[in-house]
Amino acid sequence: MSATAIRARGIGKRYLLGSGGTSAFRYKTIRDAISEVVYRPFRRFGRPGSPSGGEDFIWALKDMSFEVKHGEVVGIIGRNGSGKSTLLKILSRITEPTEGSVELHGRVASLLEVGTGFHPELTGRENIYLNGAILGMKRREIEDKFDAMVAFAEVERFIDTPVKRFSSGMYLRLAFAVAAHLEHNILLVDEVLAVGDTSFQKKCMNKMQEVGASGRTVFFVSHNMLAVTRLCERILLLDRGRLLADGPSAQVIGEYLRSGTGTHVLREWPDPARAPGNEIARLRCVRVHDEEGNVMPVLDIRKPLGITMEYDVLVPGIVLVPNLHFFNDGGVNLFVAHDCDLAWRKKPRLAGRYASTAWVPGNLFAEGTIFVGAALSTHDPVVVHFYERDVIAFQIVDSPDGDSARGDYGGHMPGVMRPLLKWTTKMS
Repeated sequence: MSATAIRARGIGKRYLLGSGGTSAFRYKTIRDAISEVVYRPFRRFGRPGSPSGGEDFIWALKDMSFEVKHGEVVGIIGRNGSGKSTLLKILSRITEPTEGSVELHGRVASLLEVGTGFHPELTGRENIYLNGAILGMKRREIEDKFDAMVAFAEVERFIDTPVKRFSSGMYLRLAFAVAAHLEHNILLVDEVLAVGDTSFQKKCMNKMQEVGASGRTVFFVSHNMLAVTRLCERILLLDRGRLLADGPSAQVIGEYLRSGTGTHVLREWPDPARAPGNEIARLRCVRVHDEEGNVMPVLDIRKPLGITMEYDVLVPGIVLVPNLHFFNDGGVNLFVAHDCDLAWRKKPRLAGRYASTAWVPGNLFAEGTIFVGAALSTHDPVVVHFYERDVIAFQIVDSPDGDSARGDYGGHMPGVMRPLLKWTTKMS
């Protein structure tokens, strides 16, 4: 088998504007499928309103080239509309590129939307066999993996029930179980993991790590930077249909943050109806800044930094506690900080706009990307009014001047924190 799993050369995908779409859950009848085959040859002659007739169109992907080796686990990141899902659909052969070519060396399994490849009228058992056959598996291969799939999906009691009666969580668990357990060489996974609960997401992440460690190729699309950095050593950054960066995870995520295309150092919700929160309070803004108040994407390891969250209190008379959750780019929870200001401790708040700032001292974080989640809680009883994970992110850069915890050492320094400790030395 070739060392190359995927080779894309100048691929582009163009869509007509206003040409309509289909629901993720819509499925075709046999008549639909036959009609598609019969009428497809005639479409080459065009129709009124085609691009050649002056109709507006948009390039979802343009001039994209890359190569992925067998055994690589590659993340794809970018803001909404950057072309991530379109790329996976082309790699999955769901849609064809308008231009360019794609070579796939090996059997491909994909999970792009909840229930992709499942027929709602069939039972879970029947869909496992159908989906496996579509992916090119022999019946014996499916039977060997069947029990493991069902156990992973935790749907033993419902395996002989039509999947149209499944909840979205059950649908997702079974779809992922089939895609992850079948003997494929390439696994393509879109942002579907966001549908599952926390324990299932962790289960899926562990499974994808197993797949990558076994020498198979994984392509993983996600907005969750912690998940991407935990799973992938290499990342492709897409922006407006083009490949903006391709390289090591930390390097590309740093460019993602600095370019303004990804997780921002400033997040705002100008429309209260769309802001995170409930009838008690809503989050309006979170930003990271230096001592002068300048919003900064990259911060000196030696300098203090502030995290400010603005929020509206809508109902007076409730004790509220702002809190921040800090993670590094490996997904490690560094610490959680609660507002312990005596001026507000155990004191109900009036309705109105508030700005709470937490100051982090210099020489605390290690260099790298820091992700921050912002929350507002009541502690007695415990109620979380909002929690926006990975709401902002920023880069910490170490000093080359010898006055940080690095000293004069220029190599890699491990560890999730890097405090500057006081040392004393005596000669006896």
